[in-house]
Amino acid sequence: MNKQEKVQFVIDTLENLYPEVPIPLDHKDPYTLLVAVLLSAQSTDARVNTITPILFAKADNPYDMIKMSVEEIRAIIKPLGLSPMKSKGIYGLSHILIDKHNGEVPANFEDLEALPAVGHKTASVVMSQAFNIPAFAVDTHIHRLMYRWNLSNGKNVVQTEKDAKRLFPKETWNKLHLQIIFYGREYSPARGWDLEKDTITKKIGRKTVLEAYHTKK
Repeated sequence: MNKQEKVQFVIDTLENLYPEVPIPLDHKDPYTLLVAVLLSAQSTDARVNTITPILFAKADNPYDMIKMSVEEIRAIIKPLGLSPMKSKGIYGLSHILIDKHNGEVPANFEDLEALPAVGHKTASVVMSQAFNIPAFAVDTHIHRLMYRWNLSNGKNVVQTEKDAKRLFPKETWNKLHLQIIFYGREYSPARGWDLEKDTITKKIGRKTVLEAYHTKK
């Protein structure tokens, strides 16, 4: 297989497995998605979804959020980890959204990434899933799989994102990044990996990755 054939195999396989891909983080609008994505750093989506209903019952918009103190926000989100940074970020970005953006989440990377505690990955998720603007948010699953599939060199997430955008058609990005995450969790995890179930890696995987797997076995 040449690289383009590998890319098409990935697209076809994922589309067959995951024709519909719900956004893993529960939310109702761009603001609640932004907060949920921020909270997901070094936590699981499932765990975030147990905490956000508590937080959003008190404040599901920036105006209500700034009525709370940083300490009150932190007390609610503490089970998710990194609560000092996350609580300050949520409080700070809520103020900025009110002061600079009329309480609305901006639909551009520059303004999103200027918000406290909002990095490029968080901005990419919001752009793609809240505003349907093509973006390719690279998390640990995508970074791992792009390397295993020999579609990126695995040096860093910045390079992985560039490679993904170069290889995959723009119109597939928003759905595909979710499909890869679902696939990584189900068939190609970092731990407890069973290559026999991992159809894509078994078919197009990097030779060194496959050799390392069989050596461990």
